[in-house]
Amino acid sequence: MLTNKLISEKLDQDMRDWRHDIHKHPELGFEEIRTSDQIAKLLTDFGLEVHRGIGQTGIVAVLKNGKSGASIGLRADMDALEIQEQTGLPYQSVHDGKMHACGHDGHTAMLLGAAKHLADNADFDGTVYFIFQPAEEHGRGALGMMDDNMFQRFKMDAIYAIHNMPNIPAGHIAVRPGPMMACEDNFEIHIQGKGTHAALPHLGIDPIVIGAEIVTALQTIIARGMDPLSQGVISVTEFTTDGTRNVIPDTVTLTGDTRSFTPDMQDFIENSMHRIVKGICEAHGAEFTFKYSREFAATINTKEEAEHAARVAKDLIGPELVDENCSPVMASEDFGFMLQKKQGAYIFLGNGGGGPGGCGLHSPNYDFNDEILSLGAAFWINLVKDQLPLNQ
Repeated sequence: MLTNKLISEKLDQDMRDWRHDIHKHPELGFEEIRTSDQIAKLLTDFGLEVHRGIGQTGIVAVLKNGKSGASIGLRADMDALEIQEQTGLPYQSVHDGKMHACGHDGHTAMLLGAAKHLADNADFDGTVYFIFQPAEEHGRGALGMMDDNMFQRFKMDAIYAIHNMPNIPAGHIAVRPGPMMACEDNFEIHIQGKGTHAALPHLGIDPIVIGAEIVTALQTIIARGMDPLSQGVISVTEFTTDGTRNVIPDTVTLTGDTRSFTPDMQDFIENSMHRIVKGICEAHGAEFTFKYSREFAATINTKEEAEHAARVAKDLIGPELVDENCSPVMASEDFGFMLQKKQGAYIFLGNGGGGPGGCGLHSPNYDFNDEILSLGAAFWINLVKDQLPLNQ
């Protein structure tokens, strides 16, 4: 294990065992029945007050000590992905087409380890809320827990989350104030042309040509419409038609997603896309429909909480292993919805490269690096002690 300051060999092994069990039995979003049962049993055995069924399968466990009214929320995600595992590990998924390919098994095990240690060593003054969230992967779990009044029922002052990152060396920690991860918006553009024989294109309205023009023109929104110092992505990921080899089709449908960091940029991208699609379709005499949905909020760390996390990390592993102003990531995370309601920070924990866990996230060959479990748990413990100190 990468740190032995707080975590015993027994607890380190327990976390590995818990993770392997969860990894072997992956469950998709809002289906985490077995996972939730296992987590709730462990938390109850640790002596925590356990609340279930929050956001369907979510859990909030409460640990109080001392007289302070201060509180902190620590969140881990529980759900797996629809991926066929190819690792060949002894604890490989037993469910075809389901796999913990993003490390949520590790996030859960680390938080369980922190709960166990803090229950046995109550050297803090206040309340810790351990949040085990379902359905992060499709962006509905955080909203589900908040719709069940999680923040009204559990009055936490701030909330934090950790995610492993394979492109960061094992044992390193990264965080930053402000934008940490992007929002994700989805779009669907349906072009209604007029089909005709491939040999007689003049008798139709070719939606393939129109669609191709739209795909190219959409890239000008980022390249020519945005401030070069801003960040955004527009990706057309599907181009489908109802045509065949020698028939120009009636319709084309373009789908994809966009990434950015602020609501103003989301508005700009959506409005610009609609304007371009409308203009091109009208120029060719085609009809269209344009749908745009906002799936994930951007993950925006509050300055004070990001600084708390960086300070705790530097005290734990040394400043040379901590990046306190890391680059933001264009991927998305539904923890951003929680940060719209509460102060908090999202932290990256290096999972390593070229060794255990070095494969990229969402790969059928990915595995969480067990060597960082103790470091993640130790970070949570030290964060609690820093934010809820004894003898205030």
